[in-house]
Amino acid sequence: MSGTSEMSLPPEWNDDERMNFMFSEFKENRDVNTTDWDSKMDFWTALIMRSCRRRGSVIVNLQDLNKTFQRKEKTPLGLSTVIQTMARCGKIQRESEFAASVDCGWVSWSVGMLLVKPLKWTFSTLLGSNRVPLEESFVVIELVKEKAAELLKVYRSSDFSSCSIISFQELCTLASNICADESTLCMALLQLQKDKLVIVSLHEGEKIVKFCQPGQDRVSPVSDVDIGIYQLQRSEKLLEERVQKLSLEADRCKEEARILLRDGKKTQALRCLRGRKRVEKRADSLFAKLETIRGILERIAQSQTDKMVMQAYQAGVSALRMSLKDVTVERAESLVDQIQELCDTQDEVNQTISSGVTAADEDMDELEKELKALLDESEPDVNTSGLPAVPKNRLGPAGEQILSPLPDVPRGHLHVTADALEEELNRLTLSETGSPQRKATSPERRAEAAQ
Repeated sequence: MSGTSEMSLPPEWNDDERMNFMFSEFKENRDVNTTDWDSKMDFWTALIMRSCRRRGSVIVNLQDLNKTFQRKEKTPLGLSTVIQTMARCGKIQRESEFAASVDCGWVSWSVGMLLVKPLKWTFSTLLGSNRVPLEESFVVIELVKEKAAELLKVYRSSDFSSCSIISFQELCTLASNICADESTLCMALLQLQKDKLVIVSLHEGEKIVKFCQPGQDRVSPVSDVDIGIYQLQRSEKLLEERVQKLSLEADRCKEEARILLRDGKKTQALRCLRGRKRVEKRADSLFAKLETIRGILERIAQSQTDKMVMQAYQAGVSALRMSLKDVTVERAESLVDQIQELCDTQDEVNQTISSGVTAADEDMDELEKELKALLDESEPDVNTSGLPAVPKNRLGPAGEQILSPLPDVPRGHLHVTADALEEELNRLTLSETGSPQRKATSPERRAEAAQ
């Protein structure tokens, strides 16, 4: 680890009085002063996490922490207690225990890295020592989970995402920006393998890593098909590199022939051109093999797609069969008949209700006619002057008054003779030439005459 000058430190780092307290030993009994004990523990825990994030590492040990947090030639005395407390709380875990928590598939290549150091811790535990060995490595659980997620994201966004298996060296190159060293990468892979997202195995002495593909809940075991595809992909890559080199060599021969021809060395120029032809012929042969391998890989990819489609079809057929388990033609016809019967019953009920309302309306009309007849019989005929009777009112269905229609205008000839008209005229004339006083004192007579 580097010094504290390369990392951001808390403001109290320059407070001598505060730092003297932080650099002192922890009390053996936390209950004596829980506030001071917890504040000191929180201070060092946060500082250790910050130091690991700055370095991009997920592994810590007491020796490196002592060097990192030196202040004025003083070393913190309570870091051993901090390590033990973080381990009890599950924030860190011994490197050996973390590796042992993985089910399988890792011991084959990690034994050299993870077996020697755990023996030291085992011996110290058997001897009853509570001290943390200076070189004992611990894995920070929170940070290793973050690195594992970053590694999976980088893989799925890279050109290797189409390859389910890649070599460990290729993965080291791919993860160089997120993993500070190979140990950090191994811990991230251990976490991914613990989450069933990665399998690490050996093939012909080479470490290979198989990732879980999108759409899968967990990675499947490495099969012979996976190994065959991996070998084809490796062959494709090697052939591409050789074809590229041969193309560059052919271009170089052509350029040398041009220079020699310019210098007048025609024989040597012809020799270079012959070499260029041989190189191009070899390149064409390798390119044909490369195309064959690419064709095989495309067919494999197509077969995998067909297999996935067939599995989808099979799942669809099974689901459809389950959904139609209790559905038959006879049952469907029975349901349709029942629905038709219910619809007919509803139509009959509606028709019955409608006919009942119509009969009530007809009874109301008959009652209205009877009421009119009673009104006509109860009123005496007072028309003694030969004038048309005054129209009588009648009540409507809602009690409102309805005027009776006026009598029709006479359309026949009036039976009046000329002598009768002459006699009426003379009578009117004599009445007008009578006494004026009588005329003035008899307005009723004048009104009658006017009428």
